[in-house]
Amino acid sequence: MSDTVAPYSRRLDLLEARVRVETDLRPVLGLVLGSGLGGLVDEIEAVATVPFAELPGWPRASAPGHSGRLVLGHLQGLPVACLQGRLHMYEGLDERQVVEPVLLLRRLGARILLLTNASGGVDPAFSAGTLMVIRDHINLTGRNPLVGPNDEALGPRFPDMSAVWDGELRDRLLSAARREQVEVREGIYVGLLGPSYETPAEVRMIATLGAHAVGMSTVLEAIAAHWAGLRVCGVSLVTNAGAGLSPTPLTHEEVLEAAEVAGPRLVRIIRRFAVDLDR
Repeated sequence: MSDTVAPYSRRLDLLEARVRVETDLRPVLGLVLGSGLGGLVDEIEAVATVPFAELPGWPRASAPGHSGRLVLGHLQGLPVACLQGRLHMYEGLDERQVVEPVLLLRRLGARILLLTNASGGVDPAFSAGTLMVIRDHINLTGRNPLVGPNDEALGPRFPDMSAVWDGELRDRLLSAARREQVEVREGIYVGLLGPSYETPAEVRMIATLGAHAVGMSTVLEAIAAHWAGLRVCGVSLVTNAGAGLSPTPLTHEEVLEAAEVAGPRLVRIIRRFAVDLDR
């Protein structure tokens, strides 16, 4: 049986063994930092840092704004494991490879997963710089990481998806934002395959579906994490208006520039969120 169809557990055994060479830290919180949002790593008292390329079967992160490192340590005294960047299907990877990083966070001990990403605004009220706490998602990638042999050691064959985004954790994020006096919104995130940005017609379709922001990540990670028993929450940074809503062509440089400006506000929310979590 090839690695691409083998149960996740076989791959996770290899990945965990590599990480345990560096540290035996067991995180409470797992973090995934999206495009341009890696600055939170500076807040972590790191005990181990492993480049993606040193983990068995993982490529180097190729997306701009993704350093491609797994960092383990403490954030405000809380044991954490942080993915500074992520893997994407548009890099030529399959859906199982893309979700291995969040499943590794679970294997290392994390009980809670906080996903972040950069996104395009679909709702005109969500201007560039808006921080959106994710209430739900719509998977329009055409892929699902649970297709193929089910790994019963991790999760059920037919997982319920009615509450992927944990309501209590969402309230904690909103509370953290209020305490830090950072304005946030709530909304629905749509995940597409990428790497091309959406057409104006696609943006109008996505808005009709009731979504507020669109991007090229997160949804598959959320599905796999929920399946494996992680409690999931997330924040999307709207870095630009979607096609047809923006007067200028969309570029990734625009995404990174907006993330650089708004990133510190997100860091404050996550730092407060970590302080308030049960230890």
